[in-house]
Amino acid sequence: MAFALKKRGPSKFERAADGSMSLVEHFRELRNRLFKASLAILVGFGIGIWLAGPVRILLSKPYCDLPASIDLATGKCKFVQLGVADVFLLNLKIGLWVGLIIAAPVWLYQLWAFIAPGLHRHERRYAYIFTALAAPLFAAGAVLAFFVTTKGLEFLLNISGDDIATNLEVTRYIAFVTNLILLFGVAFEFPLLVLMLNFVGIASAKRLLSWWRIAVFVFFAFAAVVTPTPDPFGMTALAICLCALYFAAVGVAFINDKRKGRGKEAHAGVADDEVSPLEFDPEPVEAGQRVDAVAPVAAPDPVAAPTPIDRRYDDVT
Repeated sequence: MAFALKKRGPSKFERAADGSMSLVEHFRELRNRLFKASLAILVGFGIGIWLAGPVRILLSKPYCDLPASIDLATGKCKFVQLGVADVFLLNLKIGLWVGLIIAAPVWLYQLWAFIAPGLHRHERRYAYIFTALAAPLFAAGAVLAFFVTTKGLEFLLNISGDDIATNLEVTRYIAFVTNLILLFGVAFEFPLLVLMLNFVGIASAKRLLSWWRIAVFVFFAFAAVVTPTPDPFGMTALAICLCALYFAAVGVAFINDKRKGRGKEAHAGVADDEVSPLEFDPEPVEAGQRVDAVAPVAAPDPVAAPTPIDRRYDDVT
């Protein structure tokens, strides 16, 4: 008994890629993907609320490890709460951030599945590479932010003196640490921008290397602005890490240029000890047109000499 196989039509990805999907279908797909992403974030938010307490303790560790943070009466690290619901709202905020991180694979996939049909195959391959590099770079920036926060708080609390009791407000402290983590994590994504400029052909590796003085100056200026303390340790650590990542990205750009053969187009097919030919093809010069002799111009008539004027004077009687 023979079974007739039903021919399968093109998938949604293929229809979106070839442009056969209508505008209404695009909106429906966007609605479905937003619903799935929101549902994943909601589930992650529920898990984040459950983990809000341990995460808050982890974020408090740079401050609580310092001797100045210990309360002499209880021997524990304590913060100050100015409002009745401050800690409750803080746990909701931490839960939302944790939920976004937990649900990141789902909502990032939904976002990627919506925009991927509009990209070429090599553009999708580059997106896979950049996404795989973005997560560890952000994590490295977060670890460095913890180090800078610990050293910065130690410096700031030591200069206050023993006669001043320091009590940090919990919401402002957590906001300070999370903003620093976010800032350092985003700063560590800068090498991806450098690689993107090279991979799409906007800037070659030699041009990127020629910008190293400007890049180093920008890194140190950026580190001086974003680091929370005036001591040079945190600023130098961030600037050196950014410089190292920049030169590593330039090295990858050199490998990419060599792989694609950029800069060798003008010397293709020419040996190393051979003089490259000049691309010069002179055009023949046409014969000039004959110029007829010009008739001599008649000399102007001589000007007659002026008639002398008789000067007659009447006698005055």
